Amino acid sequence: MADRSAARRVVDIVTGAWQSQALYAAVALGLADHIAAGHLTDEKLAAAAGADEDAITRLMRLLTAMEVFGGDGRDGYRPTAVSECLREGADQSMSDMVRIYGEEFHRAWGAVVPAVRSGTSGFAHAFGTTLHAYLRDEPSAGPKFQRAMNAGNVFFPDVLDAFDFSGVRTVVDVAGGSGSLLATVMRAHPGVHGVLFDQPHMLPIAARYLDEAVGPGRYATRGGDIFREVPGGADVYLLSRVLQDWDDEHCVRLLSTVRRAMPGTARLLVVERVIPEDGSHLLPLLWDLHLLMAAGGRERTGPGYAAVLGAAGFRTESVHPLALETSLLVAAPA
Repeated sequence: MADRSAARRVVDIVTGAWQSQALYAAVALGLADHIAAGHLTDEKLAAAAGADEDAITRLMRLLTAMEVFGGDGRDGYRPTAVSECLREGADQSMSDMVRIYGEEFHRAWGAVVPAVRSGTSGFAHAFGTTLHAYLRDEPSAGPKFQRAMNAGNVFFPDVLDAFDFSGVRTVVDVAGGSGSLLATVMRAHPGVHGVLFDQPHMLPIAARYLDEAVGPGRYATRGGDIFREVPGGADVYLLSRVLQDWDDEHCVRLLSTVRRAMPGTARLLVVERVIPEDGSHLLPLLWDLHLLMAAGGRERTGPGYAAVLGAAGFRTESVHPLALETSLLVAAPA
């Protein structure tokens, strides 16, 4: 007879994807916004969402059990702190993160077996192209991806506590996306001038974000290939969740490019999830495999990051824990 606790564990794991897809359905149907607008019963919520009432009843029954919403369909649903994170346009909205994980990344994980067999991206198996090419070529994909990334940036303020930016004049954000981390630093330190460096198609997105976040005149955008050249002469260089997308060879190439651009007194700040060697934290392990599914990338252990940094001419000065099991690695020219 099978061990009942083991069987229950298997059932809990295999049904986990159903919870994430139920959350995606809530975002796709705009349920958090409809409830906030006063559509509180199953009947009214179904009408507002353009959905079947019985199906809404069953979906909401699950979502309330998951504590995404409160209340019920008879006396009225009510928002929760979780559902507020799902509202479109709300501060720190995570709706685009839920969308991309429920759509593109859900399809990528469907190719987990060929990805593990080949050691190549699940996204490429599912879509026939790389994630980077998809984000470049699909008109709506790049902005959605950046909004999703921004929604997961709750640990950025922790960087300000982990590293002393006093006396820093210029910060270069390498492959900085929309510029959210750069803006976090600049808002806290009005004397800092920022330079966002990324692929040319990302620069309009970054300019719009930085204009709103810090205002024009305090930053510059530069386009180019991060493996060939980055802006030189800055005091601090940022690499936030960039190394995770690449194998060791590409990481060393990228880091070597940054090292050539840096003065000897400058510092490199690397924001990544560090895999604990004892396997004590699940989130970095989940993210590590997700990176294989999404981009063919990986998270690394502390020695793994030290190795790629050392091969590019850096030494690790310190490592600081951030929220969501993320870390800040501070590196100096060796």
